[in-house]
Amino acid sequence: MKNTRMTLTVAGAALALAAPLLTATASPAFAAARDGVCDSGEFCYYYNSDQGGSLSDFTGSVSDLGATEPTCYDFKSAGAGQGVCVKNNAASVWNRSGQTVRVYYNSGFLGHSQDFAPGQAGNLDATLKNNEAGHQFLSTGGGSQNPVNDYDGNARGFAQNNCTAFAAYRIASRLGVPGFSNSYGGTTWGNAGTWDDAARRVGVTVNTTPAVGAIAVNDVHKVGHVAYVNAVHSDGSFDVEEYNWNNPLAYGTRTHVHVSSAQADFQWMLHF
Repeated sequence: MKNTRMTLTVAGAALALAAPLLTATASPAFAAARDGVCDSGEFCYYYNSDQGGSLSDFTGSVSDLGATEPTCYDFKSAGAGQGVCVKNNAASVWNRSGQTVRVYYNSGFLGHSQDFAPGQAGNLDATLKNNEAGHQFLSTGGGSQNPVNDYDGNARGFAQNNCTAFAAYRIASRLGVPGFSNSYGGTTWGNAGTWDDAARRVGVTVNTTPAVGAIAVNDVHKVGHVAYVNAVHSDGSFDVEEYNWNNPLAYGTRTHVHVSSAQADFQWMLHF
C-alpha cells in the first residue's frame, strides 16, 4: 500500500514554473553531496512539472523515499515545495547520471515504472506524478534488479508454486498488468511452453532480445518453463528469477543463461 499524503497548497504559487536551463556550466566531474543542486552524476526530482520548484538530488538508488518528516528524503533547494517529502510529491526529474534511472510507483522497486536515460529531463507520467515511491540506478550492462523471493502466493489460475504462477505474479506486480491471470486477454495461457503463442494472440511483443522485466520462455523442455529476467549482461547473457527449476516448487535464480535452443536456456522473450 502506498502511504496517504496530505495535499499541500502553496498560496499564490503557480501550478507550473518555468523550467531551468538544462545546460549547466562548469559542472563538476563527479556528483557532489545531496545539497539541493543538480550536479553532474546525480538524479534529481522536482516539486513542479518541467523541472520547476524545489529539487532533491540523489547519487544512488533509494527503494523508499519515505513519507514522514523528519526521516523522509525532502526537497532541499529554494522554491515551491522546499522541505516537503519527495515521496508522492514529485512532478518531474532530471537524470544527470551516466546510467538509466527507473522511477517506481511502489516502494521496494515495485509496481508501475518509468525510465529516464542518461541526460534526460522530463515530467513523470500520469501514474507517477505525485505518486512516486523510489528509484533505481540501472547498470550500464542493460539494467538489473536485486533478486528477491517476493511471490505473494496467489496462483492467478496457474499451478501453485510453479514457474507460471511466479511469472504471473511478476507481470501483475512489476510490469503494469495487475489483472494478469491464466485467462488474460481472453485466451488461455496454460503451460509455460505455450506462453509465447498466447502472447502473440493478445498482442504482447515476442522476440529474442533479453531485457530486464522480460518474461523468458522455454518451449522445448517438457511442458516448458518461464522465468523473470532481472539482469542483462554485456555479452548478451542474462540472469533470471524463477520457481520450480533447480528448486522443486520453490524460488531460485540462475545467472548467465542465454537465448538458444538448449533445454536449459530460453527461446523467447515476452515484453509486457
